[in-house]
Amino acid sequence: MAAFAVFGFTMNAQGDLNAGVNLGLPIGDAGDGWTFNVTLDVNYLWDAGENFQAGVATGFSHSFGDSVDTGFGTIDVEDAQFLPIAGAARFGVSDQFTLGADLGYAVGISEGNDGGFYYAPRAQYSISESLDIVLSYRGVSLDGGSFDVLNLGVEFGL
Repeated sequence: MAAFAVFGFTMNAQGDLNAGVNLGLPIGDAGDGWTFNVTLDVNYLWDAGENFQAGVATGFSHSFGDSVDTGFGTIDVEDAQFLPIAGAARFGVSDQFTLGADLGYAVGISEGNDGGFYYAPRAQYSISESLDIVLSYRGVSLDGGSFDVLNLGVEFGL
């Protein structure tokens, strides 16, 4: 009987592992010093209700620095890197369209980057059972500003 209980729990606890690759444009404050962004994502989601999944998300975000004219000369802005650690939620609006968000903390990896509160609302369109197109807005609230990126990418079900 205990074996059936353990097996039943294991079957119910299974979730979906997903990985994504995104390209983006830094906007707002970040658009002044960075030109382009590449983000790798991983999330693990399990069913939490009808058309609703919850789980955890992480990844790696790299924004490429630019040369900026300050009026007193040109400076080279260093690349910015973040490692988000977040909770994730997804709501299936239809069979092909999903809305969601990741909320947590983005650890600053690059020098002088302390990180901050991380938020990433997103919309996904399913191309196939294991491939989605994802449009997301990723923001990190930093001391004295924010680091925002508009991303477009793909997510693969693993």
